[in-house]
Amino acid sequence: MILSSLSQSSRYTTLHPLFQRAFDYMRDTDLFALAPGRYHLMGDDLIAIVEQVPAKTKEMARLEAHRRYIDIQLVLEGDEQMGWKPLADCLNPVSEHSMEKDIRFFHDAPASWVAVPPDHFCIFFPEDAHAPLVGSGQIRKVIFKVAVNPAL
Repeated sequence: MILSSLSQSSRYTTLHPLFQRAFDYMRDTDLFALAPGRYHLMGDDLIAIVEQVPAKTKEMARLEAHRRYIDIQLVLEGDEQMGWKPLADCLNPVSEHSMEKDIRFFHDAPASWVAVPPDHFCIFFPEDAHAPLVGSGQIRKVIFKVAVNPAL
């Protein structure tokens, strides 16, 4: 897991061939003008999901993990905390991994919580279980789904 500010995103562009494209989109697009929904930026290899939802409590949050995608979760507005735990330490799954939705949920509690203010992002790799959208009030964010193995 990586936590950083958008102003420092250039440090992470070499970690994946599509990270530069995702960070350029974050900087060059009026993300507040985008309606909530799903935007395919490069087919299924790079997707932006705009959300504006009420925050959850820590008790409501569930850890989730993905296999096909890396998440870059950029907070635009709101007071968000994200839970984290190594996937290898998650021992209490809710169900099997859904290949269709590329998600698996867990009953396990996060090992730690991190505050993610606006203009900051977290990168969650497949080995990172995470519990997003915890906080108070409304949270507006963009989740970039970056294919682990893009069809470049």
